Amino acid sequence: MLNKIIHFSLHNRILVLVASVLLLVGGFYTAYHTEVDVFPDLTAPTVVVMTEANGMAAEEVEQLVTFPIETTVNGATHVRRVRSSSTNGFSVVWVEFDWDTDIYLARQIVSEKLSLVNEELPENVGKPTMGPQSSILGEVLIVGLTADSTSMIDLRTIADWTIRPRLLSTGGVAQVSVLGGDIKEYQVLIDPARMRHYGVSLDEVMAVTRNMNQNVNGGIIYEHSNEYIVRGMLSTTNVEQIGRAVIKTVDGMPITLEDVADVKIGSQEPKLGLASERGKPAVLVTVSKQPQTGTIELTEKLIAALDDVQKNLPADVKISTDIFRQSRFIDNSIDNVKSSLYEGAIFVIIVLFLFLANVRTTLISLVTIPLALVVSILVLHYLGLSINTMSLGGMAIAIGSLVDDAIVDVENVWKRLRENRLLPEGERKSVLEVVFEASKEVRMPILNSTLIIVVSFVPLFFLSGMEGRMLVPLGIAFIVALFASTFVALTLTPVLCSYLLGNKQGGLPKEAFVAVWMKKHYQNALLWALNHKAIVLGSTGVLFVGALVGFFTLGRSFLPSFNEGSLTINITSMPGVSLEESDKLGRRAEELLLSIPEIQTVARKTGRAELDEHSRGVNGSEIEAPYELKDRSKDEMMQEVREKLNTLSGANIELGQPISHRIDAMLSGTKASIAIKLFGDDLNYLYLYANRIKTAISGIEGVADLNVEQQVERPQLQIVPKRDVMAKYGVTMPEFAEFVEVNLAGATVSQVYEKGKVFNLIVRAKDNVRDETDKVNDLMIDTPSGERIPLSYVADVVSTMGPNSVSRENVKRKIVISANTSGRDLRGVVNDIRERIDAEVKLPEGYHVEFGGQFESEEAASRTLLLASLMSIVVIFLLIYTEFKHAAQSAVILLNLPLALIGGVFALMITTGEVSIPAIIGFISLFGIATRNGMLLISRYNNLRAEGMPLQESIVHGSLDRLNPILMTALSSALALIPLAFRGDLPGNEIQSPMAKVILGGLLTSTFLNAFIVPIVYEWMNRKKK
Repeated sequence: MLNKIIHFSLHNRILVLVASVLLLVGGFYTAYHTEVDVFPDLTAPTVVVMTEANGMAAEEVEQLVTFPIETTVNGATHVRRVRSSSTNGFSVVWVEFDWDTDIYLARQIVSEKLSLVNEELPENVGKPTMGPQSSILGEVLIVGLTADSTSMIDLRTIADWTIRPRLLSTGGVAQVSVLGGDIKEYQVLIDPARMRHYGVSLDEVMAVTRNMNQNVNGGIIYEHSNEYIVRGMLSTTNVEQIGRAVIKTVDGMPITLEDVADVKIGSQEPKLGLASERGKPAVLVTVSKQPQTGTIELTEKLIAALDDVQKNLPADVKISTDIFRQSRFIDNSIDNVKSSLYEGAIFVIIVLFLFLANVRTTLISLVTIPLALVVSILVLHYLGLSINTMSLGGMAIAIGSLVDDAIVDVENVWKRLRENRLLPEGERKSVLEVVFEASKEVRMPILNSTLIIVVSFVPLFFLSGMEGRMLVPLGIAFIVALFASTFVALTLTPVLCSYLLGNKQGGLPKEAFVAVWMKKHYQNALLWALNHKAIVLGSTGVLFVGALVGFFTLGRSFLPSFNEGSLTINITSMPGVSLEESDKLGRRAEELLLSIPEIQTVARKTGRAELDEHSRGVNGSEIEAPYELKDRSKDEMMQEVREKLNTLSGANIELGQPISHRIDAMLSGTKASIAIKLFGDDLNYLYLYANRIKTAISGIEGVADLNVEQQVERPQLQIVPKRDVMAKYGVTMPEFAEFVEVNLAGATVSQVYEKGKVFNLIVRAKDNVRDETDKVNDLMIDTPSGERIPLSYVADVVSTMGPNSVSRENVKRKIVISANTSGRDLRGVVNDIRERIDAEVKLPEGYHVEFGGQFESEEAASRTLLLASLMSIVVIFLLIYTEFKHAAQSAVILLNLPLALIGGVFALMITTGEVSIPAIIGFISLFGIATRNGMLLISRYNNLRAEGMPLQESIVHGSLDRLNPILMTALSSALALIPLAFRGDLPGNEIQSPMAKVILGGLLTSTFLNAFIVPIVYEWMNRKKK
């Protein structure tokens, strides 16, 4: 089959050349139009169910809303975890499905379950709403709105009714949430004193105001051959006209709403959240994208839409889009990986030219690179995958290996053509015949070495979960590019050899100076090594043992930390703190951050937006702070940020980055890399023992941002009816409930329609009659007899405490102690935490601790990779055995694995000091790449022995013969990784850098040691056959 491919290519040379050009053109066109993103879609199939339960305390929300929803969805097909958060007036349930579940199926399952639960929920609870389908990398843009003279009510109205609909109409947008400013509403603020003066009851006010501002249908009138629609125009936007609505007439005098109430336009109370930009009050608009939507293209559309909207806004309203823009991180990441690709290619060119010293042979070898990369991009495109830092990283790691097959073919063709020209003219074969024979000789080694490298990458495909989603595209890109390079070596390379090398008259150029110099020194070193076997093997053994010991002292982490160019800082104060106090704390944090030179701007969200799954209370703030590193490293800047923010008293601080902390939140439900979950029933006990755990582990080296979830009691005012007294006065429960709701919370009675905008019309008691406990006691309630009595007669107003929020996981209450690591590996810190908790914290019966976060994924992934890599080593051995049909020789070739391990381990020890999942994958793929050298040597030794050459002579001669291709393939593979290996701190290179370091270090040691160890062991094995 392979012979037929080579034969067909050489006899259809024009066709092969044209097909290659068309492939390049098509590939570049596809690459230009393929979606570009920072990572593959890492989102776990999750459906978010949100329910507004206005006025309910956290415990009531948990029992009456969250619990029924949880129990309904918990047993659904493919559900792996159900998390929930119940806060005052709001329930959020996260339903997480198995990783391979289709998101649309998941949403369908949850939708069907919710239709069953609707009937069980209380009447005053909103309908459970599924959040829009969005991505973990979904927040693509945060837009800040600030103004000098425009009021915060008008600014919020612009955001809600002008900017939000415009952005939602852009294709690919999943959600636009607005936070900050004042939500406009029309208010009827009743005054109990004036009501008493005019003898107006609450029932009478409510009867007039309910649906008072809605037009009515008057049917149709036919007149003068026309049909007239009759409309009763009750709707008005004029507060004076609303105030003139008559409540009743007493002694011929009408009593209107404005007699007993202040009718005005005001801001909605209570506020759920505030926002600011650079310490100035603002409205923040957060745009989330749908999965499978290109971030860069969508951001360009959004910016264009905002530029268009800006033209029609008041002159003092400023729209800023530099707070957070994910496309900036994507552009930086892609540019960095691309430059690593280009620089890697330059290293390959230098290596080839130094060893071949011939422009034509170098050119033939290099043609493989663009063709292989283009095929890889085409395959990714037709598999529905995006171009991202992972797939580009796979190509960057492969770039050195792509020319290997072509080098082997070109070198053999070059040698055979030279030999052919040395023959008498009558005995010479045609150029095509020589090229065919030369290519045929190396076809099996080429294919086998490719298959071995591919097999070494297969363990990647056993990874599941987020790490699988992240790293599989890297494996696909690498493997496809490698197969493509092999196919090019069997088709285009022979064709180019026949054109560029076949017509040259005279002998081909002499060997390059570098190759001659290397062979001379290598021959001396090899002869010395063969005569001092014990020293060479002993020192290599010591190195290997040292590397093994070093490997087990290395730290463990899941993924390297990203450099996203932006900080996400969570600041949480004690529950029960007012929004105003929380706002002051947030403003102080903004001032501290702006004093740090690297930080360019800051924007803060305090509280939450309406129907927002990020269920922060008003005591929580999230600050986005884009930065640009100047004279200091990122760690030094982060240290200053921590030091400055730690001066804020009474606040918990968590430092993260936009994408990193969303990954943490998806893995463990907590925006930190370590989540210690304490499960139990009593919230007070949970908080008590969580703080004991915090105290126990606070002294552990490497623990940073240690926080206990602020799930504590907050002050409440409970109005408890005295049922016997109510019966005496004839006050019914519905009347009592309406009185409490209208006077204290306010009731929405109608809507006001204003030029396509809709605002609520609410009835509530004036602020100055309900803003203190004593005043609440003195509120006057109507009785059926017409008498008015203070609320304190029929109810006890009690100041008490209740939980601010209740978190649950799999229908069990929990509290989370969260932490990050700083200056130490993740696994080491977690092991210390486990030991400390076991030794120092004794939990009561029914309470237990579970650990979640990145290390959990790291442990699972490490186990999977270990098993899969053992399988791949067995398969590699079988592939080598099929070529050599000799078990001992196959085992000698596998000696490259420990030789490669030495360099990989030392590379990590010198640089990061940690073994992460990408580094483990680097070791596995290194095993495949490193075996190629041993195969080239052993096959050459066998050929020379078969020709009758003595053992030692065949070893020296064979080693010198294969030195050129071995050094070229190894150095091109290794040096191409230098840009990735040494630029691991740049955005986009973080994941691939540990892989590149391991492969670079391993290839250098395995190539160097392989050149001596394999000849020594081969001679020792065959000493009896001399």
